[in-house]
Amino acid sequence: MCLMVKCALCVHLIYSDIVQRSREELKAIRETNPGLKPTLAIIQVCLCAIEEILRLNEDSRVYGIFLHLPQSFLSKSVRNAIKPQKDVDGDIEISRAQTPKPISQLAQEVGLLPEELEAYGNTKAKVHLSLLNRLQHQPNGKYVLVAGITPTPLGEGKSTVTIGLVQALSAHLKLNSFACLRQPSQGPTFGVKGGAAGGGYAQVIPMEEFNLHLTGDIHAITAANNLVAAAIDARILHEATQSDKALYSRLVPSVNGVRCFSPIQMARLQRLGINKSDPSDLTPEEVRAFVRLDLDPEKVTWQRVIDTNDRFLRKITVGQANTEKGNARQTQFDIAVASEIMAILALTDGLADMRARLGRMVVGSSRNGQPITADDLGVTGALAVLMKDAIKPTLMQTLEGTPVFVHAGPFANIAHGNSSVLADKLALKLVGEEGFVVTEAGFGADIGMEKFFNIKCRTSGLKPDVVVLVATVRALKMHGGGPNVTAGVPLPKEYISENLQLVADGCSNLKKQIQIAHLFGVPVVVALNAFKTDTQAEIDLVCRIAEASGASAAVQCHHWSRGGRGSVELAQAVKKVASQKNYFQFLYNLQDSVVEKIRTIAQKVYGADDIELSPEAQAKIDYYNQQGFGALPICMAKTHLSLSHMPEKKGVPTGFILPIRDIRASIGAGFIYPLVGTMSTMPGLPTRPCFYDIDLDPVTEEIKGLF
Repeated sequence: MCLMVKCALCVHLIYSDIVQRSREELKAIRETNPGLKPTLAIIQVCLCAIEEILRLNEDSRVYGIFLHLPQSFLSKSVRNAIKPQKDVDGDIEISRAQTPKPISQLAQEVGLLPEELEAYGNTKAKVHLSLLNRLQHQPNGKYVLVAGITPTPLGEGKSTVTIGLVQALSAHLKLNSFACLRQPSQGPTFGVKGGAAGGGYAQVIPMEEFNLHLTGDIHAITAANNLVAAAIDARILHEATQSDKALYSRLVPSVNGVRCFSPIQMARLQRLGINKSDPSDLTPEEVRAFVRLDLDPEKVTWQRVIDTNDRFLRKITVGQANTEKGNARQTQFDIAVASEIMAILALTDGLADMRARLGRMVVGSSRNGQPITADDLGVTGALAVLMKDAIKPTLMQTLEGTPVFVHAGPFANIAHGNSSVLADKLALKLVGEEGFVVTEAGFGADIGMEKFFNIKCRTSGLKPDVVVLVATVRALKMHGGGPNVTAGVPLPKEYISENLQLVADGCSNLKKQIQIAHLFGVPVVVALNAFKTDTQAEIDLVCRIAEASGASAAVQCHHWSRGGRGSVELAQAVKKVASQKNYFQFLYNLQDSVVEKIRTIAQKVYGADDIELSPEAQAKIDYYNQQGFGALPICMAKTHLSLSHMPEKKGVPTGFILPIRDIRASIGAGFIYPLVGTMSTMPGLPTRPCFYDIDLDPVTEEIKGLF
């Protein structure tokens, strides 16, 4: 066995004979090379007892252990306990240095039956929803939400905290635990943000599989979404170029001399109030009502999607070919994760519910103002077929072998920004009453957490036990008035040198986010994601202010560099707080008016004085009330960079009126989303995108450059 020890000449370890040998060798090196400052000693030792290996592995001065033994010699407990090699450059190298458990082994460990698993290779698998029926009487575990302060370009690290926490709960506190994460879009992966598997020693592996195609769910959503878009334009064309009789004969063709309505056509007849089943019995007026959706091309709200950042698709013209007979119109592409189908996937509780939600999706309005749905287009069944595998969560694992469900990835602005209800429900049953499920909300607590409570929990019926609120010293400094940062430029000195005043001022944002969580009656544990530039005085100051502001606990975390053992204190705090009674409640009643629900969020969550509705927004509210959509929850679409609508306003802005520019609805997903300012649903590529550094080794087939 080779042992790497972080060392200076004064280092001391519990294995005195090893250290003595190391010291003598280092002394000889120093005498020969007086200018050398050694930082690492590689020592070959013989340890026969497994307990000695494990104790040595836990010593903070041990940098890595290499075991020159066949894998069959080692027990599972040893393989799981030995930390991976640490002298590596980046996240993908760290991920690759650890060999994942076979997915069949992981599934068996968490209690899945072989027939409940669909393997996609050796490291990931789909899990059947039948598990919910088998474990329906199993009590749920504890439900933990990871949220953050208002995001900054410096990053807060919610994903790494989520993974570090479950690793600490599992490997160190010996508690059943599961992480539930969103699937990342490939747009940011190849654009500017990079992947979303976590990082350092707190990440999902294999990270390249997590960040790329995974099991194809986003591709399925893209196919389903674009099938709806194709159906819309085709229907507009055919209605514009055919008579009622021609449309009817093609929509209800004679097959072997028999004409009959399909089930989805029968459902449309019933919605029209036509209680007939024989196509020959319809009157000319009924035929016209049946065949003509009369979609207004100017009021089509459904967009095509692609999972790529492509700014030149933000506004396009379709139908310019001669074969489309002059039916050109302006439209746009959105990023795939902005599709309403993604939001539906994240909120559904099963196949039947998903199909019903898909059918209710409103794609536009008729010329007389009636909403047109996917059911009216006749496409719902086909959408369900395309989504039948995507509805199953994907099982993966962390660097330390803790199970992870990866499922759904809706936008956190125009949608609710949380992983799926189904993944959470499955995980809560699998961990059992004493176990923990940790999931993550997108953006800051004012956006992702608020939507988690008011939309996701309202839909699922689940109640969270504790919120873990993530902050960093350097992000708090920015909220305290620190200078702006530029990608590719070294950080200003304010972020790498001690500055207690900036930290104290920035904690106003942390205090506000704690207060937001308390609006819902949920206790808060603050996780301070530590960086090497943080000073102990800065860390202590944040923890003191957090606890004085109502946090049940505030602890520093070192999961990025230490994995699960860097988050043990956080895990202990979460375990303690989750065992206490909380008083979860929603922020508003669904029967409140749309205006009052918006005002409640604006004033209580964002701190606005009031809201201001544009004439267009007021007209939309009147229309949605007329259509019976007024009792839906609210999903605010606003900038994530500030509590206000002004992204440059950091900290806790006050004295502002929140402008509501427009209001739209995702009827299938089940929410109304007011637009605060301009929301881009198609990111663009920067001057130097991430793809410059991504490549494939043609010999080993290994991917390089992902992070």
